Amino acid sequence: MRIISSGKVIAYIVIVLFLVPSACKAQGDRVRNMVHHDIEVVLKPLDGSIEAEDRITLPENFPREFTFLLHKGLGPQAATEGVRIREEKETSGYHGARSYRVSLPPHTKEFVVRYRGVVDNPAGREGKEASGASGGADGTISEKGVFLSEGSFWYPVTDRDFITFSVRVSLPPGWSSVSQGKRTLHEKKNNGTVDQWDCPEPQEEIFLVAARFTEYDRSSGRLLAMAFLRTPDRALADKYLEATIRYISMYERLIGPYPYSKFALVENFLETGFGMPSFTLLGPEIIRFPFIITSSYPHEILHNWWGNSVFPDYRTGNWSEGLTAYLSDHLLKEQEGKGVEYRRATLQKYADYVSSGRDFPLTEFRSRHGSSSEAIGYGKALMFFHMLRRELGDKVFVLALQDFFRKNEFRVASFDDLRKSFETVSGRNLGREFRQWVDRTGAPELRLENVRSARDGNGYLLTADIRQSQKGEAYLLKVPVAVTLEGHEKAYQTGIPMESKHVALRIHLPSRPLRIDVDPEFDIFRRLDRGEIPPAVSQALGAKKMLVVLPSSAPEKLLLSYRDFAGMLSSSGPDEVTVKPDREVEEVPSDRAVVILGWENRFLKEAMSSLSGYGVSANGKDVTIGKIEIPKNDHSIVLIGRNPKNRDMAIMFIAAAPAKALPGLGRKLPHYGKYGYLGFEGASPDNMAKGIWPVLDSPMTAFISYGKGISRVEMGKLETRRPLISLPPER
Repeated sequence: MRIISSGKVIAYIVIVLFLVPSACKAQGDRVRNMVHHDIEVVLKPLDGSIEAEDRITLPENFPREFTFLLHKGLGPQAATEGVRIREEKETSGYHGARSYRVSLPPHTKEFVVRYRGVVDNPAGREGKEASGASGGADGTISEKGVFLSEGSFWYPVTDRDFITFSVRVSLPPGWSSVSQGKRTLHEKKNNGTVDQWDCPEPQEEIFLVAARFTEYDRSSGRLLAMAFLRTPDRALADKYLEATIRYISMYERLIGPYPYSKFALVENFLETGFGMPSFTLLGPEIIRFPFIITSSYPHEILHNWWGNSVFPDYRTGNWSEGLTAYLSDHLLKEQEGKGVEYRRATLQKYADYVSSGRDFPLTEFRSRHGSSSEAIGYGKALMFFHMLRRELGDKVFVLALQDFFRKNEFRVASFDDLRKSFETVSGRNLGREFRQWVDRTGAPELRLENVRSARDGNGYLLTADIRQSQKGEAYLLKVPVAVTLEGHEKAYQTGIPMESKHVALRIHLPSRPLRIDVDPEFDIFRRLDRGEIPPAVSQALGAKKMLVVLPSSAPEKLLLSYRDFAGMLSSSGPDEVTVKPDREVEEVPSDRAVVILGWENRFLKEAMSSLSGYGVSANGKDVTIGKIEIPKNDHSIVLIGRNPKNRDMAIMFIAAAPAKALPGLGRKLPHYGKYGYLGFEGASPDNMAKGIWPVLDSPMTAFISYGKGISRVEMGKLETRRPLISLPPER
């Protein structure tokens, strides 16, 4: 399975490298009827050509006549007596490919196809998030490097769901190659290099990558960790080799044996991210970001269990992205003690990017194609797995994952198969839970009302109403509640079963309750109230409509730069973006997000008033946020407030100096979604300040008055949670 990351996203991302699967061909409930390819290929990067011979072995009961697709620049010829190959008149319907019909003599199970020519697949994808390891192309053979995938049709592609293969590659001197599986031959001679890669594990396609690599490796038991770098760097390679062994060791303990014999880090010639079975292809700048190795890299490794050996049934929904995100991105934050922060950010993305018109059930998620689909396919799914874990307990949750992997390795599996494993291990019927989170569109919305406390014998009785206010039927929930008590360091914690849209809460407590918090650690997938989450970049970019207000009185060169920047927001932000100079705007509207550009903007006062309560001030030289000072000179500043007329809409103020910082800011801004303020330095620009605004008045928190006014006390200490599993120590 291809796990593809958007080139645009990867090149500028600063927090998480997302891996997104391509369209999957798998349709059956298990891998079967596999074709085997035994390919000998000569790659000539100087002229972009390829010469190949493919010995194709067919499974039992394979039809005597069938079609395959091959790149339009490669002319196939049958090299087996009695086999006929002819080009079909009708187009294949695939970019860059032609369709060929094969006729086989009776009882023929193996035949040879020879072909040669030039593979050149220019970028064919369209849209805001076009991707590809070669900059949007599926096939590149050049002096910079080689990248070939099924999408380049560099080998005969049949309509079988899965294949196995061996590929022997001849390359110029100093070059080497990478593919799936195990390298069984690596000969470097004066006249060239010969590699062979054998992959007996079922695959959806064959990848072939090559360049002038410097190679590093390290063994650990049956695992070979490898690194292929375009620029020699022993220290960098050692970091990745060590990380590979540690992460695979952790996931083997959590899930089961690693499905392949090697995992390789491969440096690409473009700033992209691309993950395949048993290796990953990352850009030269990306692999040198210090945070990648502890954030995104384990996500790629984990996909070798979820997605690259247990294949999602795309007809019924792609579960693999949510499960991978939960057991990598979330787990790593949980190990750092930041699980609550991660879950809140996940729910905030859903609130900011998913409106009613953009929502869909998990059964319809195939791959990420924008922020709204990511918030569902990754966010909602990972929260579903988190709720399963909280309900069943860590031990049962882990045993169910192991059961699911053991039963479905190298098979196609669905959400229904996941449910069966969780039910088998837990002994519970989880049909309703799976239906409401997987099949149903939307999310619950919670309200806390009528909070009261009264003396009750030697203690106190706390009463309250918890309601689900969303449209449609009630969700089955177990609502976490924390009560802060007078004289107690630790909060009283409980879980309230909720099977209808209303539950009357009655809790007997030993001491006077001072505050109550509903779902204080964001353990339930739900649509957050705006009062629970501060204004952030994602609230502005996630709006359906946006007005960008230009500063009419700004110098002409700066004004033109702001106008270009507004165009970048149009390509990466809301569905409808209107751009107007400030002289043509009478007042700040309340029905859409508003972006106010420039210190010269006549709506600067409105922008600053939207930040009241956050301690922001500005003078002629700098902007002060608490103890942070961001100079105006040679700095770009982003501030997000809430529209006082409509708290669902954000007001975002952006000012840049110098003007040439704006293109870089436009590319980077979408990847700072959770932040309420940002500071950047220079023309690059480089981030030097960022922060999340505090939550000022959450409706999920109630402070309890006893006739002397409301005292806003801090929440009591909550129970310490252990991560699902810990990372092995470095050697």
